[in-house]
Amino acid sequence: MTTATQKQHYSPRLRTLYNKKLKNELKDELELDNINRVPRIQKIVLNVGLGKSKDDKKVIEAAENTLRKITGQQPIDTIAKKSIAGFKLREGNKIGLKLTLRGDRMYEFLDRLLNIVLPRLRDFHGLSARSFDNSGNYSIGLSDQSVFPELSFDETTTTHGLQVVIVLDSETKEHSKALLSKLGLPFEKENK
Repeated sequence: MTTATQKQHYSPRLRTLYNKKLKNELKDELELDNINRVPRIQKIVLNVGLGKSKDDKKVIEAAENTLRKITGQQPIDTIAKKSIAGFKLREGNKIGLKLTLRGDRMYEFLDRLLNIVLPRLRDFHGLSARSFDNSGNYSIGLSDQSVFPELSFDETTTTHGLQVVIVLDSETKEHSKALLSKLGLPFEKENK
């Protein structure tokens, strides 16, 4: 097969930036001896908890439609594993939706999140640097899905929250923060 007839593989902007530039910069800045020790993004997980609205079909349908439109994938249901009387919850009830993004879709979603969605948030002063867990993964909570441009006004009349978890393969929280800062995540300025 000649090179003229081969199809050009599309690579998302952030993936290309990471592979060609950021990987080497991070290796030098973090003083790592091996390029394979450089932190990288493994996957992005999106969660919608239905909470008190778990019995409302309209909210469930709106949340499912939101996840499908902003990611291009069908979400799966999260099911209650135990019955808890205080929360009026029965084992087997649908309590939320989740979705995992990997590869090109993951980088595309992250690019849209950083450059379109976060700037549209009202009173946005940056993301908290304290949202890292012990493994170095980063969580972002959005209280309203209407900031996504893929959704029409009619689709945002039933509001619900959304959690975005960026799962990273890194040695420490500091390495994770260095990678996310390089990718353009706007962290809050720390008061000294």
